[in-house]
Amino acid sequence: MLLKLILAIIIGFTLGCSLLYVGQESMIFHPASLPKNFKFNFPARFDEVTWQVEGADLHALHFRVENPRGVILYFHGNAGNLQGWGDVALEFTRRGYDVLMPDYRGFGKSTGKIKNEEMLHRDAAVVYDYLRKFYAENQIVIYGRSIGSGIAVHLAKSAKPRALILESPFVSLRDVAAYHYPFIPGTVIDWILRYPMQNDQWIADVSCPVYLIHGTEDDIIPYSSSERLMKLITTKKELVAIPGGGHNDLDASRLYHEHIDRILK
Repeated sequence: MLLKLILAIIIGFTLGCSLLYVGQESMIFHPASLPKNFKFNFPARFDEVTWQVEGADLHALHFRVENPRGVILYFHGNAGNLQGWGDVALEFTRRGYDVLMPDYRGFGKSTGKIKNEEMLHRDAAVVYDYLRKFYAENQIVIYGRSIGSGIAVHLAKSAKPRALILESPFVSLRDVAAYHYPFIPGTVIDWILRYPMQNDQWIADVSCPVYLIHGTEDDIIPYSSSERLMKLITTKKELVAIPGGGHNDLDASRLYHEHIDRILK
């Protein structure tokens, strides 16, 4: 009976790990699609932009202001689409910046499916190359929020933007998985996870100033993640702590806006 119980546990654990390996996209990404004829409505001037990439059409909103001070390339979080995220762009347009905000594959009007991490990085490079047609690199600020930090850091290490701003960034997705599932051995997480997004291995290669913004009470990606990343950054750097801030409410803090004003000036 004991052997049968042990065997059942092993089989169950193996099956569970296999399901996590195969279906992890549905755990990491939570896209909401939009019909092609959907009409966005924001109190700011914007254009819709689409790029054809291998296996998909990428869609983005390009918000524009008169005489922009620069442009924010914004990589949003892991859920929703530009219908919800577009309002974030207004935080930057009112500060005099253009904003380019792409939807990942399967999000909003972007077609296709996310199948691997490299695909995300290739798509980000396409978006950045588009921006370089209209702006000098020293006018581009890359902004990555949560899951978007893994895309933003990887892009910034091989580009030359003016600055990199990371809101609620992680050390790596492996680190996030270990934080939320401490009962799973690290070697098993390494085998399961096909999206390691290793900010800790990339951020030292970023040459522009890096600003980290993190809530001290974040229960999704702990504040200590930014503290650990700070030790790895080799260029000008700053960690902005938002006392009592969680994962999705930093823009409700006056302190957040004061620091964004200062950084973008």
